[in-house]
Amino acid sequence: MNGTQVFLAILVIAAVTALLRFLPFLLFSGRKTPDWLIRFGGLLPYAAMGMLVVYCLKGVTFGALPGFLPALIAGAVVVGSYVWKKNTLVSIIGGTVCYMVLVQFVF
Repeated sequence: MNGTQVFLAILVIAAVTALLRFLPFLLFSGRKTPDWLIRFGGLLPYAAMGMLVVYCLKGVTFGALPGFLPALIAGAVVVGSYVWKKNTLVSIIGGTVCYMVLVQFVF
């Protein structure tokens, strides 16, 4: 891709992102938001977290202990640190560091 194509691609991506962010305000300005959309908005974060968990664990093999134990321990660290601190960033960083230490030095 040359410079012009890269610029146009970035421009299209920015325009679509802006449109998707402004579209709900344009569609529902002055009107009551439908109940189904409010319910969907409440469930969406849980669905996204579920998809991320599935994505993170898709390559885990349960045939041998070193295949799944680091992921299991790191997942427990994420859950435990979130329950303890109520801080998503601390939980993610803690779980990632725990997993990498276990994979690189323990298993």
